[in-house]
Order: sequence, then structure tokens, then C-alpha cells
Amino acid sequence: MNSVPRSLPISGLSDMPNESRMIATPWSRMLRGLGLGQYPIDYDPTVAGHIRDAFDQLAKKVSQSDGYTLFCREMADFTLKVADSRRDRAWIASAVGPLLEAVRSVPNPYYRATAGSILMDAFAKLNLDLSLLVHDELDFPAEVLGMLDEIAPDQIADENQGRHGEYERVSACCTVFLALGQLGLRDRLVTAERNHIIEALNLLEHFPIPYFCGRVGGMLMSVIALLNYSEHIFDGERDYMAEVLEYLTRADEVGNWPAFPNPMPTPWLKVYPLLTMLNAVAMCGRAEYLTRPIDALAEAKNLMGQIPWDTRVHMSQYYVVALHNLGRLQDELPDLDAFMQDVAAVLDTLDPGENFSPRGNAYPYIIELSMMTGRMDLIPDEALVRMADSFPDLDRSGDWANRIDDNRANRAFPVSYALNVLGEIGAAELIFAPRDRYEGRSAIAWVVENLSEGAKEEGDRISMIDHSLVSYALRMRGADTGETELFETFVFPFSG
Repeated sequence: MNSVPRSLPISGLSDMPNESRMIATPWSRMLRGLGLGQYPIDYDPTVAGHIRDAFDQLAKKVSQSDGYTLFCREMADFTLKVADSRRDRAWIASAVGPLLEAVRSVPNPYYRATAGSILMDAFAKLNLDLSLLVHDELDFPAEVLGMLDEIAPDQIADENQGRHGEYERVSACCTVFLALGQLGLRDRLVTAERNHIIEALNLLEHFPIPYFCGRVGGMLMSVIALLNYSEHIFDGERDYMAEVLEYLTRADEVGNWPAFPNPMPTPWLKVYPLLTMLNAVAMCGRAEYLTRPIDALAEAKNLMGQIPWDTRVHMSQYYVVALHNLGRLQDELPDLDAFMQDVAAVLDTLDPGENFSPRGNAYPYIIELSMMTGRMDLIPDEALVRMADSFPDLDRSGDWANRIDDNRANRAFPVSYALNVLGEIGAAELIFAPRDRYEGRSAIAWVVENLSEGAKEEGDRISMIDHSLVSYALRMRGADTGETELFETFVFPFSG
């Protein structure tokens, strides 16, 4: 087998930029559109062509009512044109209006707010003039901020219908608040008329189960800390971090566990929200919450030890990055090499085509954590090829017969995760170039071709592929592009 070319953006945890330390895992990026475009690279016309081709295929496949995919197609094309330094930029001002209309055409208020946030975040990262979005006749950031009020609770139509509470609205608050901060407009979130920060924190009490509350609450508090508004978390009438951490300790009492097509072990359901909250503790710099109301690090280690390795690898990235940000990695994982060897060993025992999750998602987590920790020598070429060639296996019958519909409808999970990580390590040709496994088509072309009619069965899951493509386009803004001022000036309190 020919060696798979690799080009790694970092050589270890000490190289990770602040945005990647805060929004490390593919879940936030691929599902929620938060923190797209990490690890910038130079413009590549070949990759740009692949991204445009993929969106052209998607646009033909999805329903015309899918305004979100159509927006992402326009957003990616706009981004690629800006990133291509050979182009004259005189066209940009006239292109903004149609792009804003693409945002407004998204019918679902959650996805409309997410689209607006992605656009604003991209403008900041592309270093475009704010006057394109704010002038005498337009205030687009205010428009997007107002979209938050349109998002109603419990609107996610999946197996957890009724368990989400205000999940979508708080998720949208994360993306909108961060985008405003990226543009230098954080002061709009706390005014004499309205405190959007407190309003978002108050929504956390409306989550019927701890799992969703901790998972999104941790990201919300991380964003608030980045924006230098953490006093609203702790120092007002309520201590929101203490409330959420206490809620997590009552998971057994509350019950009502989240449901998944392929059930996950209870310790996994407990440690996931705890780890996201630990990263929020790291962002906020409040060490007392590591032992209030319980020893959170001891609990995390205990829960991680109870999870079989084939599902533990999903949490390993959350765990390592949170410990690194807390300055506690050496204390809690003194032998990181041995830990990473155990993580990578799962590649030899796990079939990524068995189901979309947890099997299909495991490889990207293993590969990305290996990249972050500077252990890519643990990832053989065979594993990369196996992941890229696994998508048709989700249609298998036999032992998987009762799961075929779920796996097909959710194929966007492993596809988006795989595309994201293969792009990060410089091996995206595995998913963009024609392959024998796909009868001369590329993996991404095969996936799109095999979507259901109008992508109706996949529904909103298509947004994950949209995000992976937009993120790749935004990465090509230039390898020498630094972080925005918001991230560049942030200092992690425990580890610098």
C-alpha cells in the first residue's frame, strides 16, 4: 500500500491554539457549527474544487426547502473566493447582500441563528471590514441576536424528543455570543436594557435531564469566560456553575437518561457532561469547583475507568484536553504515552462500518487526539483507509439488519467527522479522490449520491456535512493567519 501523505498542523498539545483548546472536539464543530475553520492552511485550488463539487452535488440532492445547505454552499463559495489571493476583492461588497439573504431564507430559527453566526465568525477570521455588516441601513449582528428569541424548547425531532428542554436555544446562544465577540461586539450582550448573558444562564434550569444541561452548559460558560463576562456566572444572585455541577451529581436520582439508537453505558452518560464542565472550570479559572460539590477529577477518572475502551475513546479527547487546560494532565495521566497506546489499540478491534455511532465516530476521535498529542505515529495508513472506505458498510444486513435505517439516516455523523480529521492531517484525498471501494467515485460523491430522496430521511443531519465543508473552506484563509484578537488575547488561567 502506498503511504498516505500527511501534513500535520501541530506537533503536540503545547502547539494548540486557544480556539482549539476551547472547542477541541468535532461534536461542537460538526453538529453545532461552533469554531469552524480551525488550523488554517494556505489556499489549495484542488481542495477548493472538491468542496464546490460536493456542495453542487448536495444542492441537487437536498430539497429546495433546505435553505441551510444552500446557505452553506454560498458561504463556502464566498469564503473560497476571499481566500483565493489571486482574485480582486472589489466584488466582496456586492456579494454580501445575497449572502445575508441566504441566512434569512433558512426557515428554522435555530439553524437561521447558526447560519448568521457562522457568517459573522467567518467575517472575523477572514479579516473583512465590519462595515459590511453594520452601517446606516443594516445591523446584521443585531438581527442575528434577535433570532435567539424565536427558538422554542423541545423542537429537536429525534429519539430524545421532550428531553432537550432549551438545548437548541442555549446552543445557539453559544454560537451567537461567540460570533459577536469575534467581531468585537461583546458589549451588545450586556446593556442597561437587557442582559443576554444572564438570560442564557437562566435557561439552564429548564433542562429536564443533567446530561444535556452539563453538555451545553459547559460550552456556554466557556464562551462567557472567553468574552470576559464570567462574573455573571458566579458573582451575582446565583452561582450557575455550582448549580449545574450539583445537578450532575443527581443524575441517578433524576434518571430519564438520554436515548441513543445504539445504547451507551451509564458511566459514559455521566462523564460526558462532567468533562465539558471541567473545561469550563479551566476557562473560568475557578479551582474551587474541582472539589465542589464533589472531587470532580476523581469522579472523572473513576467514570472513565468504567467505560469499555471502544466507547471510552469518544471521551478521551474531552478528557485529555480538559486536563491540559486545567494544568492537571501530568497529575491525572502521568503516562500519556501509555494512555494513547490504549486509545490507538482500539483501531485494531473496532469495525467503523458496524454502526454510525459509537463505532463509526470512534476512528475520527482516535486520530484527532493522536494528532493533538503528537502521537500520529500510532495511526497506521491502513486505519485511515479503513475509515475512508467504511461508509457503504453501514448498509449491511445480517447482524445489522435492524439498524440499517438508523445507520443510513445518520451516516452524516461519521462522514463529517472523517472529512474533518482527514483534512486536518492533510489526507483529504482519501475522501475527495476516486477510489476502487466506490467504483471509481470519491467517498463524498458516493455518500451524497446515496442520500434518500430529497434527503428527507437524513433531515437536519445533513448540516454536519455542510459544516465539515464550510470549515475546510474557512481553513484555507492562509497558513500564516493568526487567531482573532478575542482568542489571541485569552490566557488559560491554570496553564497559560
